[in-house]
Amino acid sequence: MGDWVEFTSQNEREGMITKIEPRKNELTRPPVANVDQIIIVMSVVQPDFSPALLDRFIVQSEQLKIKPVLYWTKVDCLNDEEKEQIDMWRQLYEKIGYSVFYGSLDEKPSEEFLAQLSDKITVLMGQSGVGKSTLLNNILPQLDLQTGEISTSLGRGRHTTRHVELLSVHQGLVADTPGFSALDFEELTPIDLVNDFIEFRQYTCKFRGCLHHNEPQCAVKAAVADNEISKERYEHYLLMLSEIQNRRPNYQKRKKND
Repeated sequence: MGDWVEFTSQNEREGMITKIEPRKNELTRPPVANVDQIIIVMSVVQPDFSPALLDRFIVQSEQLKIKPVLYWTKVDCLNDEEKEQIDMWRQLYEKIGYSVFYGSLDEKPSEEFLAQLSDKITVLMGQSGVGKSTLLNNILPQLDLQTGEISTSLGRGRHTTRHVELLSVHQGLVADTPGFSALDFEELTPIDLVNDFIEFRQYTCKFRGCLHHNEPQCAVKAAVADNEISKERYEHYLLMLSEIQNRRPNYQKRKKND
């Protein structure tokens, strides 16, 4: 889905695809090609805002070399103190270089956000219950996409999107995709991970291939100590690095054999 093709037709009912253009990128989950951007949809409550999960989604987007845009839902459910905390996170991600938009459960998104959709193929990414289908319904109520309730025992939503479909939304195409709450990094290398934290890129360490962990004279670690790089983001990086470095050997062996 998402391929650009040449199509010929002799009448309004029948036709034939004569050419499929080369794909500039391709996702396997969801199966969409030629994606221009990924909108990472995160809720600030029910399920609670998780910067660690957000950073995992961002890493996946960066690994795919697809621009991520951040959209945070249910901000209208926060009190003033909670809004201040969320705004601190917004400032952090904007400082890094990401666009961040806020949304409410029952309001149409801002025109600034809608402009992001025009003339693009967009994929919505985020766990179940964050409001991806609600977001699309707020833009185009006639879509009437099914939305689900949050499980009070699990603190997360139930899957309401069962398939992948490209929807015509605000002069663009948006893939409404099934939500998921966990990401694995089976094909990610430690160096890949380093490059996917974009704020690390401006620093030059003494040793080539520095993983910014135990290496001496590491410019990134110095930047963290000087509060030039977010300590929270750096901690999330270390957690992901450990996960990659401690992958089960039998998987790596199978991958090599493949």
